[in-house]
Amino acid sequence: MAMVPMAICYDFDGTLAPGNMQEYDFIPAVGVSPREFWATAQELAERHDADTILAYMRLMLSKAGDAGVKVTRDAFRAFGSTITLFPGVESWFGRVNAYAAERGVSVSHYVISSGLREMIEGTPIAGEFERIYASGFMYDDDGTAVWPALAVNYTTKTQFLFRINKGSPEVYDNTRINTFVPKEDRPLPFPNMVYVGDGETDVPCFRLVDKEGGHAIAVYPPDRPGSAEVAASLVSQGRANVAAPADYSAGSRLELLARAVVDRLEAGSRIR
Repeated sequence: MAMVPMAICYDFDGTLAPGNMQEYDFIPAVGVSPREFWATAQELAERHDADTILAYMRLMLSKAGDAGVKVTRDAFRAFGSTITLFPGVESWFGRVNAYAAERGVSVSHYVISSGLREMIEGTPIAGEFERIYASGFMYDDDGTAVWPALAVNYTTKTQFLFRINKGSPEVYDNTRINTFVPKEDRPLPFPNMVYVGDGETDVPCFRLVDKEGGHAIAVYPPDRPGSAEVAASLVSQGRANVAAPADYSAGSRLELLARAVVDRLEAGSRIR
């Protein structure tokens, strides 16, 4: 019997790691505070009526230039290597994959984030993902970032769920993603999909996955006052299916939820 495909898609900031990835080492390196950086990015977006993701990416390049900080792919990866992950994240993928494989389910993992893909590539979990869909730069012949290659905001995140669903992984491919494919012929059905996110910027993905029969999980940092209530409100408003602490350790609520989805897919396969 063929393995049943399953995908777990994750936001990154606030979902797999606390806070914003730019705040770990990059923003201190360019000599500003996180509050100042994000306020300036917002002002830049408002002044030019621009996308906020493009605004912060432009600001990263200009601030780095002023401070003499390298903005190469390797430099961004080095910044990413300092990111702190939530408990259990590094061993999570192996545990989930092993549990699923024993039950005839093959799990693939994806990041869908407004953060920088180059920084995510610098984390110890980068190799666990089938694809990292995140904002990123183009580079010149010297390897220096010169222009945004991709800006992922809260609404454009949903296109990547369709890419996973329809088997059209390349961002530049506008053919298959816009071609009609019957649901039964799509390689990764939405009911076999889990989306894990932490806030309102994940709502379009939550709603799409839930509407199409998948599973939307709102996570929250257990040590931040009020965060559990925010996640609970996403559930009570029908935006997410369930909430859980951002604890990926063995035996955690999050692991039990992932296993429950695997068990459901296994049962459905046996019934068919």
